[in-house]
Amino acid sequence: MARTTLIGGFHAVLAVLEDAHDKPFEILLADSRDDARARQVRALAQTRDVRLRVVARSELDIKAPGLRHQGVLAYVAEKAFDAEDLLYRAAEPHHLLLVLDGVQDPHNLGACLRTAEAAGVTAVVLPKDRSTGLTAVVRKAAAGAAERVPLVAVTNLARTLTRLKELGYWITGLDGESKDTLYDVDLTGPTVLVMGAEGEGMRRLTREGCDRLVRIPMQGKIESLNVSVAAAVCLYEAVRQRRPTGAPARLQQVADSPNIRAPVPTRRGCQPLAPRPALAASGSRTKDRVAAVSCVHKEMQCDTMKSSSWCIRTRVNRFRP
Repeated sequence: MARTTLIGGFHAVLAVLEDAHDKPFEILLADSRDDARARQVRALAQTRDVRLRVVARSELDIKAPGLRHQGVLAYVAEKAFDAEDLLYRAAEPHHLLLVLDGVQDPHNLGACLRTAEAAGVTAVVLPKDRSTGLTAVVRKAAAGAAERVPLVAVTNLARTLTRLKELGYWITGLDGESKDTLYDVDLTGPTVLVMGAEGEGMRRLTREGCDRLVRIPMQGKIESLNVSVAAAVCLYEAVRQRRPTGAPARLQQVADSPNIRAPVPTRRGCQPLAPRPALAASGSRTKDRVAAVSCVHKEMQCDTMKSSSWCIRTRVNRFRP
């Protein structure tokens, strides 16, 4: 019989009901939950022929101490890592891999998996020897992403990076000491983003296996970001660069207007605000210091802005004498 583990939280339980290859063995639902999400769990459990028991919330607390289960637990088979062969396919332009070199905090790993799934990552790669496993805490923090994103554990990470280079991937590592920033490099095409461990960063061999090292520019006094936050910043910069170029025609017309310096968002049916008028020359010190910009319903020509809460009232801008 397969080894089982407990997962908790509605995101994780719904994900294993909807997307996991193996259905849960049993679901435990707190008797205090009778909301929409609880009804969704009941319906999916019935559809997939999964046993569901309603129990006291205290029983859930005993079975999963310290886990924020939200009133639902599921007994599932221990998730096996995907085979390394998943990585060793011909690189495609849209491929994006995330490598986590020694992330051992379960909350950080779960948050990285959640962001990776949201960003459409092809697979997440971990070393077998320096990483936390797929515990209940990881799967709860991942909010269902652990069941949806391919996860590969490799024996030798440096050798894996070399193999990925041979397949056509560009390896980009995050290093706070690098002179190049994340926004200086091209992240389109088949790309591998490498994040180091909390506090220690990447190991030497992992760093040497990267084609290029970049840093996230820091404007304040904080020297570094949490690894899950840094992963989110890097992944979504890659997502941004991979978006089709070109602005929508309506925004481009607004941007080209000689009176408006940037696209102006408007509510449906409303006209863009008129440009701010220049200060009138006057000898009066009071008039020099005050400029009023008024917006009335008639000028907006919009029936949806009759409520005073939508109205842009007269604003007084004060300037130094």
